[in-house]
Amino acid sequence: MDTVTVFTVCDRRFGLPPGSVERVLRAVAVTPLPNAPGVVRGVIDLHGEIVPVVDLRLRYGLPTRDIALDDRLLVARTPTRTVAILVEEVAGVVELDRSDVVEVGAIVPGTAHLRAVARLPDGIVLIQDLDAFLSFDEERLLDDALAARVASTG
Repeated sequence: MDTVTVFTVCDRRFGLPPGSVERVLRAVAVTPLPNAPGVVRGVIDLHGEIVPVVDLRLRYGLPTRDIALDDRLLVARTPTRTVAILVEEVAGVVELDRSDVVEVGAIVPGTAHLRAVARLPDGIVLIQDLDAFLSFDEERLLDDALAARVASTG
């Protein structure tokens, strides 16, 4: 991993491989999605595609808050779907020295959702693992909730 897109949630820095990031949008109104997994804040309509909005505050047990006008939605592609991640700020793409990246399994074995931890001169970045971003159960719940939404609006 040579570069990472860095973003901030609740004063913590996270990262994604830039190839997985499709775009960054201003935050918009999120429609609640009944019976969705706990990490899903709701859905948005992105050019005709219904995209789930994931809130990392919910994923990591951080204090929740309302969406602010200056928040961003980082649209990324997991192996199974497109998701929008609610973030406070996108810092941009940062070059990483391989010696400053530690696979998370070497630190805490069995940690889901994280691929690695990177040391930067100004702090740590937690690099998300989009291959395991949503668990099997979360994927199933999300599929069911999206199908129920389509059935109720169709």
